[in-house]
Amino acid sequence: MRMSLTILTLLAAAIVVAPPLARAAADAPVRAAGTDYEYNTPRLDRARIDSLLAKPADLLVIDVRRPDEVMSIGGFPVYLSIQAGEIEKSLAFIPKNRTIVTVSNHAHRAGAAGDLLSAHGFKVAGAIGVQDYEAEGGTLTKIGSNAGRP
Repeated sequence: MRMSLTILTLLAAAIVVAPPLARAAADAPVRAAGTDYEYNTPRLDRARIDSLLAKPADLLVIDVRRPDEVMSIGGFPVYLSIQAGEIEKSLAFIPKNRTIVTVSNHAHRAGAAGDLLSAHGFKVAGAIGVQDYEAEGGTLTKIGSNAGRP
């Protein structure tokens, strides 16, 4: 008898609790796979980066990808290439008088680099992924190899 009462109590609780939980789950934002962005550096979209690129004298674009990624995917026409793992070692060589945008494929390495730069007093406008930029209709500059050329 005691077991039946416990089962009935649990069943009643489930009936009371389930509808609000289902509504909460339905109202929760849906995130696409691979879109988790957990950095303090703002993630820029195409419109914002295009407006920043329109004033190149005020901007420093730092691409934190490997050279093979830049060559195979493309990037922005002018940038400073410092791989993600080398940012901290290169702080003394990065000008502090310019607004910085960090670049990677989907902004994750760029977001981490932006956070590191911000923590060291640099003015970081945001991070962008070149593949995201291209998916939004932006045009990337393809960089060719000098291999085989005199």
